[in-house]
Amino acid sequence: MRLHRPPGPASGRLCRPATRPAIRSTSPARRLSRPQRQRGVAMLEALIAIVILAIGLLGTVGLQARSYSALSDASMRAEATIAGERLFGIMSNDLPNLANYALAENATPGAAVAPWLADTKAQIPGAIVSVQLAQQNTTTTMVVISIRWTRKTGAAENRHVLTSYIARAT
Repeated sequence: MRLHRPPGPASGRLCRPATRPAIRSTSPARRLSRPQRQRGVAMLEALIAIVILAIGLLGTVGLQARSYSALSDASMRAEATIAGERLFGIMSNDLPNLANYALAENATPGAAVAPWLADTKAQIPGAIVSVQLAQQNTTTTMVVISIRWTRKTGAAENRHVLTSYIARAT
């Protein structure tokens, strides 16, 4: 019970309140049952939080794996583009011998294209390359370079095709 100062002149003494608060009578068994019903709620909340966190982490790992795969595919496409552009440059500097650069898929390369093909297969493992030449007119030749590869076993095949027109100066 708390004591309080009565209103009025300060007498310095403490008094008991005039009214007593009503005391609810509860049996000891009922008082003990309330905390027992709440037992384990914190543990259940923690387990639910752990499950939600685990699902989130699994999703993050899945996204990370997909981004790594996409990055690897983009890297191979970039290598294919660089290789094709390099061959276009070599062919532009060797206009009288353009026909020597033709190559069918899985065919034995000629001496002119063999070093380029070896470098390309070193950069893109398992690459299947073809170089097709089509005379457009007396001064222009269309060159189509196709590079195919499979990044991993069972995955879809990737194909990168580059087309350029090489013209002779008139």
